[in-house]
Amino acid sequence: MSSKTVKIGVLLSGCGVYDGAEIHESVLTLLAISRHGAEAVCYAPNIPQHHVVNHLTGEETQETRNVLVESARIARGQIRDLARFDVADIDALVLPGGFGAAKNLSSFAFDGAGCTVNPQVAAAITATVAAGKPVGALCIAPAVLAKVLGAVDLTIGQDEGTAAALESLGARHKKTQATEVVVDRDKRIVTTPCYMLESSVAQIADGADNAIRAVLELVG
Repeated sequence: MSSKTVKIGVLLSGCGVYDGAEIHESVLTLLAISRHGAEAVCYAPNIPQHHVVNHLTGEETQETRNVLVESARIARGQIRDLARFDVADIDALVLPGGFGAAKNLSSFAFDGAGCTVNPQVAAAITATVAAGKPVGALCIAPAVLAKVLGAVDLTIGQDEGTAAALESLGARHKKTQATEVVVDRDKRIVTTPCYMLESSVAQIADGADNAIRAVLELVG
């Protein structure tokens, strides 16, 4: 008897820590999904990036880039427009971090607790939760969950200012170390801090693996 392969949606926000999805977190999430025998289904919204940052100098450039096109770099072209998201296609949804989560998927980087969330992103998260399927988030991406879902247990590590902003949205923040995971079993939410703390790439790998393991346990 063959068992059904678990499919985990991975919602990317571009390519590069300062203006898109954090590459280490994204790739190591994909690796963890594969190593646990699941299948990743990548998504990104087909929208302009908020801005483009030169990752060598940290300076903003005058370029314009598209979130879906840039995310396709990480997904090796195997990616779907988030407009086509159907919760029936996945068993769970995971959001890697990077400033793209706070600049492209939402405006949290600029507006804090008063931020907005891209409507397609909010709809995907809401549909996944409503279907009783787990949602995971790494690094700063839990901020998006806090804005959409409100009262959830989550972590972004130990940054007091960010934690206070999330708590003002109704979230219950838990302080964690780099590879630790917070699981809200009622809401079926999994979060881990990754590069919100001073972490090595090995710790990012362990954190991503721990998060994906927790997501798969909730999938059952």
